[in-house]
Amino acid sequence: MGEDPSQRLVPDDLWAMVEPVLPSFRSRPQGGGIPPIDQRAVFTAIVYVLTSGCAWRYLPPTFGVSQATAHRRFSVCTASGVWRRLHRVVLDETGARGGLDWSSVTADAASVRAKRGVR
Repeated sequence: MGEDPSQRLVPDDLWAMVEPVLPSFRSRPQGGGIPPIDQRAVFTAIVYVLTSGCAWRYLPPTFGVSQATAHRRFSVCTASGVWRRLHRVVLDETGARGGLDWSSVTADAASVRAKRGVR
């Protein structure tokens, strides 16, 4: 059969870099509710939505994560700066392994906001 989609989206090497950066989610101290969802499954679902362009509400149930949980965890990660830290960790690790070639880097100056009235 084919490759496991979760391994394709989040291979073990990537997960080893991601796991320490993610905020921890604990069970509610008062009890009740459902048990915590596997962090890797949630992260894989988030990666799927972000890379496929799929709307959160169309997240396939095969990930084992509800759309609400995936979106809520994405929002928490965004608010706590996880994506910026993760970007740095992946660049550092990839660079340390010799996987980056900085000899042909391009900077996009179009992402800087123009001042009003300046021509």
